[in-house]
Amino acid sequence: MASVPSLASTVQQRLAEALTAALPAAGSADPLLRRSDRADFQANGILALAKKLGGNPRELAAQVTGAIAAEDLIAEVEVSGPGFLNITLTDQAIARTLAARAADERLGVEPAAAPGTTVVDYAQPNVAKEMHVGHLRSAVIGDAMVRILEFTGEKVVRRHHIGDWGTQFGMLIQYLIEHPHELDHEGGEEVSGEEAMSNLNRLYKASRALFDSDEEFKARSRDRVVALQSGDERTLALWQRFVDESKIYFYSVFDKLDMEIADPDVVGESGYNDMLEETCRILEESGVAVRSEGALCVFFDDVKGPDGNPVPLIVRKSNGGYGYAATDLSAIRDRVHKLGADTLLYVVDARQSLHFKMVFETARRAGWLGEGTKAVQLAFGTVLGKDGKPFKTREGETVRLVDLLDEAVERAAAVIREKNDALTDDEIAERAAQVGIGAIKYADLSTSASRDYKFDLDQMVSLTGDTSVYLQYAYARIRSILRKAGEDRPAAHPELALAPAERALGLHLDQFGEVLAEVAGSYEPHKLAAYLYQLASHLTSFYAECPVLKADTAEQKENRLFLCELTGRTLHQGMELLGIRTPERL
Repeated sequence: MASVPSLASTVQQRLAEALTAALPAAGSADPLLRRSDRADFQANGILALAKKLGGNPRELAAQVTGAIAAEDLIAEVEVSGPGFLNITLTDQAIARTLAARAADERLGVEPAAAPGTTVVDYAQPNVAKEMHVGHLRSAVIGDAMVRILEFTGEKVVRRHHIGDWGTQFGMLIQYLIEHPHELDHEGGEEVSGEEAMSNLNRLYKASRALFDSDEEFKARSRDRVVALQSGDERTLALWQRFVDESKIYFYSVFDKLDMEIADPDVVGESGYNDMLEETCRILEESGVAVRSEGALCVFFDDVKGPDGNPVPLIVRKSNGGYGYAATDLSAIRDRVHKLGADTLLYVVDARQSLHFKMVFETARRAGWLGEGTKAVQLAFGTVLGKDGKPFKTREGETVRLVDLLDEAVERAAAVIREKNDALTDDEIAERAAQVGIGAIKYADLSTSASRDYKFDLDQMVSLTGDTSVYLQYAYARIRSILRKAGEDRPAAHPELALAPAERALGLHLDQFGEVLAEVAGSYEPHKLAAYLYQLASHLTSFYAECPVLKADTAEQKENRLFLCELTGRTLHQGMELLGIRTPERL
């Protein structure tokens, strides 16, 4: 089905036509339309036009008002203040637009006219290391952006750039060679994510203790790094075991987070090994990188250290080893040239902003990012504890992500049990997972990514305030009303007058497509979360002021059921784009 133009875009077009008709000298002027508390919309563009044309703004506003083709869209236009236009729509226009949205499975949201290909780099755990709270934001924000971009028609390629290469693997592999049964599973049995991580943790601690205390083992470990980097088959096979064991664990955590992750999307640092030498050669031959004290470096005029001297991006170290920059630059080449990406979106901690600024600028100088291609860092802030300091355990250690997720589900189970004691244990467990994980995701996504935020589980699972549970209960209430009414897809009644709460809910529902377009363009999922919270708030006011099942007439009842149903579908679709479930019953 074709897209449904929003009421705002229809009014904007009608006003632009009136401006051109009434004031030909204005050319194609922007009416500067926005939502208003005094009416449905306010147009402020005539003030700027009056300055340009040298006329009285109120007189010009009156001329434009006279030229507006009202038809059945606009009920009233009032000239206000120095020359603002306050515009009130007809109830019929609101109802008809909503009916058109309801008739479409996508709620009238048409995919972008000219979609491109975006590679989203997110959820980047490290092999042989536990995922901690610092990995949460990249995973949750990245997953939401993937969903939103795909819904708006973009071709999205997921990339999980896992840390699967480097000097620590020499230590781990050498230890495994000397203690060959440490990663064995009895009878080749499958292990859980927790068991896999427990095995890796034990191995890591044991190999680190030996590395720190035994100089001969340390020397053998360093030789093993060389064997790994030169492609020694036995060493690579053992390295692959670490990667496979880690994936079992990663996938179990992503499963708890209710996130899909597929093997082809996992392309770690090792995936670009074959490109590193060529990347360095191209940068040096083109003059983008130069040798400095034996290292291959890229310099920037505006990047200086505390001593005032330039701080370079080191692509290859003086000992011949490659740093993160070489891998990241090779990944850009791969993503632009092989995957055909025109946008690279990196969901990475704000503390790495300087690194990515230098990497992107280097790629631009090399011609890998140019006309029609861009790289963007969706930088996110730190997860803080209730005390406003970086989130740690009481012992001062980084909080394990699995522990947080499990605790959130337990808190949610307590809230659900208290609210509804008729549920079975299985029903409580299923809903607790949806509510608890949703609560963590929403707390993250409802905060602007660039800001730090406090991790407060009590607040996250609260039934009141700006929480996912509030939104989930709004959806469950709608489903309950529709079940009681025996209606699945009630029809709209455009002939009816709307109460103020019905108008407010309807006008907000109509903004869904515009909000999605803005979120997809600016990479700001918190704006979708804010929209959905406001939608649930409008629903609460509507429910309090407008009886649904006990409406005055059968037509009014069906119209209000229609508004409930469309609100439910919009909530469900919006929450799904944030990666959050909406249970039918709570």
